Amino acid sequence: MGRCIIVSSSALKPSLFSRKTTSIRSIELPRFSFPSNLSANSKPLKYGVCRTLPSCTRALSTKSVLSEVPNQKQYSKIGAESTGPIPSAQLLGVIEKPPRLVIMDAVNKPRNITYKGLTDLVTECGEKNFPDHLILGEEGGLIGDSSSDYLWCIDPLDGTTNFAHCYPSFAVSIGVLYKGKPAAATVVEFVGGPKCWNTRTFTAAAGKGAFCNGDKIHASQTDKVERSLLVTGFGYEHVDAWATNIELFKEFTDVSRGVRRLGAAAVDMCHVALGIVEAYWEYRLKPWDMAAGVLIVEEAGGTVSCMDGGKFCVFDRSVLVSNGVLHSKLLERIGPATEKLKGKGIDFSLWYKPENYRTEL
Repeated sequence: MGRCIIVSSSALKPSLFSRKTTSIRSIELPRFSFPSNLSANSKPLKYGVCRTLPSCTRALSTKSVLSEVPNQKQYSKIGAESTGPIPSAQLLGVIEKPPRLVIMDAVNKPRNITYKGLTDLVTECGEKNFPDHLILGEEGGLIGDSSSDYLWCIDPLDGTTNFAHCYPSFAVSIGVLYKGKPAAATVVEFVGGPKCWNTRTFTAAAGKGAFCNGDKIHASQTDKVERSLLVTGFGYEHVDAWATNIELFKEFTDVSRGVRRLGAAAVDMCHVALGIVEAYWEYRLKPWDMAAGVLIVEEAGGTVSCMDGGKFCVFDRSVLVSNGVLHSKLLERIGPATEKLKGKGIDFSLWYKPENYRTEL
């Protein structure tokens, strides 16, 4: 309300895990197959580079002042160079259909599904197909061989509260790391709502692009914060990071077309990759929240970093993903807010990395 837009025609509560690894459980379930450069008029900024461009044909009346378009800083790639000795198609083929069918059957009667049933189903797919891999899940803990180059980060139901209320923003999220870096990802998003449920399946593999239901996708090219739609998330604990993000929510609400809070990190990141929102950020996430989504965003042409602008890995405690074009501009607000949290002694060290797990981080 109170905004005028003129456009020209061209225009879950985390589980705690022990660092001690355990042997793979033996469970007899059916086997499933699833499938820069600076121009002369550029000026340096703390969180990137900004240059002045000719006037634009679009105008937006808000409390904000139109921002200049940042000439993108070169942020580090977070994806693996490859999927290693296992072909990407083989990794991506292990975990799509089974969990989708389980949730779809229960979505209109959500209290009849248990975490254990879904977790066992998802995890078993990995165990049956790759018994020598390591698996880290929100509900299942850490199982498998910690000396493996492969680590599966699994959230069997991202957006639990949404699921319980039949609110269409939840997903099954699986990211596979190779030597600590995202190599393959699948997110099955449940869309629609009661009486009209459907799914969108997002996939990505290192160096091979990102796809939605088999069609290649790309992040948006929106180049001004004032024209962007943003997404964030809030944890259950009302600590300093939560309060800081409330302030960021307020600030970006004033200078963008809106900030949404949907409640499922993997879904939010897939929406950035799909090009329907421009960015997503959140503090205090876990590897299973991020491992799939960050790769899908990067393979869709987006950018991933920590919320202080530093190099990201899936064991970090914060994430900012964007269409890439706006990344530095968003960090002009998000970066200093995060530095203030560090100044208060808030821990931003790596959250958790399985003991003995080999990485190239």
